[in-house]
Amino acid sequence: AGRLPPGALTLKQFLRRQQVLQLYRKILRAIRDVPAEQDRRYLKDWAREEFRRNKDATEEDAIRMMITQGNIQLQELQRTLKLAKS
Repeated sequence: AGRLPPGALTLKQFLRRQQVLQLYRKILRAIRDVPAEQDRRYLKDWAREEFRRNKDATEEDAIRMMITQGNIQLQELQRTLKLAKS
């Protein structure tokens, strides 16, 4: 009765996927604040390509490391944008 369909995510995979999607949304939101249209387009394409390139990753440690790297890059972008405004 409590069987999952084949290909269903485990709870751990589901939660990790939510983390990845949340990071992606945060990055896209931060990119909206970039003043130059050309830079915005470049960063959006870069982010999309990075996530697309790694979408088939399955190794837990690798995924955790990529999330950590993504968060560091997001913080760097936010810091740069804050400096540019001041």
